[in-house]
Amino acid sequence: MFGSGFPTNTLEDIDRAEVLLLMGSNTTDAHPIIANRMKKAAKAGLKIIVIDPRKIDMTKVAYRHLQINVGSDIALINAMIRVILNEGLYRPEFVSQFTIDFDALKKQVEPFTPEYAASITGVKAEDIEATAREYATASQAMIAYTLGITEHHCGVNNVLDIANLALLTENIGKPGSGVMPLRGQNNVQGAGDMGCLPNQLAGAMSITNKEFRSRYEKAWNVTLNPQVGDTQTRTFDRIEAGELKALYVIGENPILADVHMNHTKKLLKKLDLLIVQDIFFTDMAEIADVVLPAQSWGEVNGTYTNTDRRIQRVRRAVEPHPNTKEDWEILCDISTLMGYPMNYHSSEEIWDEVRAIAWEMYGGITYSRLDKEYSLHYPCPSEDHPGTFIMHERFQNQLGNAQSKSPFVPVDYTSPLELPDTEYPFMLTTGRRYESYNTHSQTRYYAAGVKIKQTEETVDIHPEDAQMLGIEDGEIVKVRSRRGELSVKTKVTEQVVPGLVFMSFHWRETPTNVLTLNEFDPISGTAEFKACAVAISRI
Repeated sequence: MFGSGFPTNTLEDIDRAEVLLLMGSNTTDAHPIIANRMKKAAKAGLKIIVIDPRKIDMTKVAYRHLQINVGSDIALINAMIRVILNEGLYRPEFVSQFTIDFDALKKQVEPFTPEYAASITGVKAEDIEATAREYATASQAMIAYTLGITEHHCGVNNVLDIANLALLTENIGKPGSGVMPLRGQNNVQGAGDMGCLPNQLAGAMSITNKEFRSRYEKAWNVTLNPQVGDTQTRTFDRIEAGELKALYVIGENPILADVHMNHTKKLLKKLDLLIVQDIFFTDMAEIADVVLPAQSWGEVNGTYTNTDRRIQRVRRAVEPHPNTKEDWEILCDISTLMGYPMNYHSSEEIWDEVRAIAWEMYGGITYSRLDKEYSLHYPCPSEDHPGTFIMHERFQNQLGNAQSKSPFVPVDYTSPLELPDTEYPFMLTTGRRYESYNTHSQTRYYAAGVKIKQTEETVDIHPEDAQMLGIEDGEIVKVRSRRGELSVKTKVTEQVVPGLVFMSFHWRETPTNVLTLNEFDPISGTAEFKACAVAISRI
């Protein structure tokens, strides 16, 4: 819609915003440093409207909490757009000058009255109307979202509808506004930008773009396959079909992280060769044919690109184990052994190659500038460029033309693919907890003196449901889905509503993903982690 999927603004814009829609983000647990900034801004007057099925910690500082039903985000956003259209809370001149497909958007949202959306979302119609007005009439309003938006079978449509809302209200291309996907780990943005996405070359360049591709072909003296690669979902489908025989896994633990864990294990056992490159002996390493020991973040030199396109240096803090190598060194060694010599000598040398080829993005971001200036935001094409703090500023120019117009992309609401029924009466949604990180590979080995609040997995359940089942807080129960079952301790809490239960996926002793649904967004390949039906019983 906007020309790139980059986060549009910087984290400092949280301080400048008047209204923040915080959608599907348990910010305190998953992004605690960003959460602290939001809390500080709330004290200074920022209206935070939390849109989340759970009463997460951020609701304590929120102006309003829209406690929506799991997976009903599109119904909510479409209703907000309808309110904005019907009440004229947008500028027709802006829409005419900078957008296309406006009539299609109006037609799509017309059925989504606040009352109809209330019946889907569980949110009061008047709260939907109030939120729409506050977001649309604020001079500066942001939307921040995370996996609660994307980890659905309709995750791409969720993101498109967020962009529809931002575009309609002109909350794009200016300070204190924009769309901010909060990345789940410290270099998610950077990993994608450096070519770890199946549709991109390093420098966030499309592999289908002949001009971009030719730059790499000339620099590397090779011919690159112009076809977009497979997502992880498609890769696992090909393993199941017997088309793919070898898998090389770097810094990932899909046994614990992927949905339908038992199915994933079966697929991995079908491989002729499984190579795992990691810093700990993970669940994946235990079943691998070859394990390549890599170095951790504290043992390497390089750069990270964080949530807001901010590139920073990382420097070796401790001497690495003598029998380990940096990831890039391992890859260079393997490439050389396979007949294509890669003779880089440092992370900086690799970075300078990316800078030279993808100069529009990184040309001006040298190590020496990062050492002096601490951080720079791309795009930064030259060494006299300050970096780009706000993307898509064309929307604030008065020079609209056909090339600069962005399309609205109307989307329709679809319910979660597996809903509770009499046999499986609870909706399970999954997420992260504060102390534990992803699949626990790094954070299960805590240093002495670190205080841990939660040291094991729980199934979080509402007091009414616990009473109905005759379950007490701390009791071990069986949680069962159509795909598997496990035993876990209960945590009776009003953070969830009746009928909804919550678990994280951190503990290998309680592998939550034996329960989750093996369904995916057809565009992104992201799994529906956030919604599946389960039954709970006493043991």
